[in-house]
Amino acid sequence: MHYLRRHIEKQILDSAKYFKAILLLGARQVGKSTLLSHLFPHLKVIVFDPIQDIYGARQDPDLFLESFPAPLILDEVQYVPELLAALKRKMDKSELKGQYFLTGSQNLSMLRTIAESMAGRVGIFHLDNFTPQEILGRGNQNGWILDYLENPESFYLGRETTPIDFPPLVEFLFRGTFPATFDLPTDQIPRYFRSYLQTYIDRDVRIQEDIRQLAEFDRFLGIIASLTAQEINSSHIGREIGVSPNTARRWLDLLVFSYQWTELLPYHGNSIKRISGKKKGYFKDTGFACYLQKMDTPATLAVNPKLGSLFETWVVNYISQQFATMPVVPNIYHWRTVGGAEVDLIIEWRGKLYPIEMKCKSNLSRGDLTGINAFRKTYTEVMPGLVIYAGARCYKLDADTVAIPWNLL
Repeated sequence: MHYLRRHIEKQILDSAKYFKAILLLGARQVGKSTLLSHLFPHLKVIVFDPIQDIYGARQDPDLFLESFPAPLILDEVQYVPELLAALKRKMDKSELKGQYFLTGSQNLSMLRTIAESMAGRVGIFHLDNFTPQEILGRGNQNGWILDYLENPESFYLGRETTPIDFPPLVEFLFRGTFPATFDLPTDQIPRYFRSYLQTYIDRDVRIQEDIRQLAEFDRFLGIIASLTAQEINSSHIGREIGVSPNTARRWLDLLVFSYQWTELLPYHGNSIKRISGKKKGYFKDTGFACYLQKMDTPATLAVNPKLGSLFETWVVNYISQQFATMPVVPNIYHWRTVGGAEVDLIIEWRGKLYPIEMKCKSNLSRGDLTGINAFRKTYTEVMPGLVIYAGARCYKLDADTVAIPWNLL
């Protein structure tokens, strides 16, 4: 597969002029080392192993840095936490920028260590799976979200949907958006995710969390995949798989820390109350979620009742991906009342609220505005909303709500 440009290339190149190190975080196989090798093709790449200390970086990190002088790309540095303090000492001896480019697929302990020892020396970026623009070779173009936030009444005018050769929606969701899946025949997608799952458990799960109940963890992954785009109850999940609520919550946190899962807080007008209520969770890749739910073909997904949840999952992740190029990331929430009114996504930006609904259907009706209308009656400063759907054209559903296709560019 030839290299496809990524949205954050310019931000990384610019930051390398001002920071001594760049840290690129993201799930395994989203293209972190490929991106850095493309941007800095003349730099040596050192790939660390979770088991073997091939380069002696754990045993003698200072000698390692003397043996491999900067500038240098260090891949999967979570496997060598001993190296971070030595990197700080090394960088403090020089004012040169762009000395080290690090990647990592786990973020909890790494970010804590960096926050304590390398603050001010490192620029931190996150890389996710492909967006539609990146798939089409348009990584130098951003998505529509910033235009929507700045011009909610007219941002969609003159925009295009993706070309006819873009994958149909169901196949797109089944395939997922990992870079490696776009070169594979459809019947090889489950084999890819079987291998991905094994690697993830061996190299991330077992190292970050000493999980001995692997059978229960496998069931946990399947249950979590089936719960994507739903409110999460750790006690219920624990009962389903026979573990304590604390264990279920710890395993959920592990998925978050390894970039396989993300969660949205509930929105309340009172900011203090936002920490209460149930979070809504999303798997980061729809293809992986399909595999964990034993869906083996796009046709299986097309008739599965989880299709709508997987559609919502992809849209929420895509909107979050578009924030990567914004200097200040907006807050995002979900909203649900005791009476059952709900809005899938609320964006809070510059003191304004932007409600967004997702509907996996090709034709919309006024009934699809129930949640947004209820939200609009409850709060002030609500901007024109969106309904993202599986159809093919942009149009106004009412004076304050626009329908846009899922593959709008």
